[in-house]
Amino acid sequence: MRIKLLPSSFDVDGRVLPEQRLTSYVLDDVLAVDAGSLALGLNAFQREHVRDIVITHSHMDHIATLPIFIDELFGILKAPIRIHATEGVIELLESHIFNNEAYPRFSQLSNSHGAVMVYCPLPLGKPVEIAHFQITAVAVNHPVPTVGLVVSDGCSTVVFGSDSAETDEIWALANRSVNLKAVLVEASYPNEWEALAQRSGHLTPASLKAELQKLQAQEVPILAVGLKPSCREAIIQELGELGDGRISVMDPGREYIF
Repeated sequence: MRIKLLPSSFDVDGRVLPEQRLTSYVLDDVLAVDAGSLALGLNAFQREHVRDIVITHSHMDHIATLPIFIDELFGILKAPIRIHATEGVIELLESHIFNNEAYPRFSQLSNSHGAVMVYCPLPLGKPVEIAHFQITAVAVNHPVPTVGLVVSDGCSTVVFGSDSAETDEIWALANRSVNLKAVLVEASYPNEWEALAQRSGHLTPASLKAELQKLQAQEVPILAVGLKPSCREAIIQELGELGDGRISVMDPGREYIF
């Protein structure tokens, strides 16, 4: 399985910066998980082949360029973009984004080939086939309806923890997974901001350490994501102080192979 965290920050010469302001992943060049930077970070091949997008929740850093991505492709799509999300997330997208005010209601529009966007309701706790992956979504602990994902390609399994404070079901599912190869989990705030992390449904390095005690697999790489740019260096230092060799910070723009 090939996974890339799409970049969302660039210098004046267009070089990728490590700060993660928006969240989007691309798997095997055909499946997107979230769409914060989807319209910014895809290469030409991915833009042509990504037609399935899983949205974990409706916060702007996870959906910001979704309407722009569809808008850019509107006239050339020969099959619709398939948005996989829970019913609650679909309702929020229709109410606040694709509402004919913020952006057109693409689910009701067509080009010369047919529909340009369709919703595919994503069940909780039940594996579904999306592209060539099997994906299971479970609810996690965040202020809006949010899911974490367990994704398998038949050879490797990767956990996407999404935005979440302390939670249990995603870890239980990870512990039941076959061929678990990596866990992507957030570390959004430094330890001194624990109160803010709790109120906003996020983790600090200290609370991440406690969460990882729920994971039975002891040799699986842990990729920290979602570090707030304003306190990135402090978070990285505190992650290092945990003394857990499994943990590294995921690099935007780098392709990881599991």
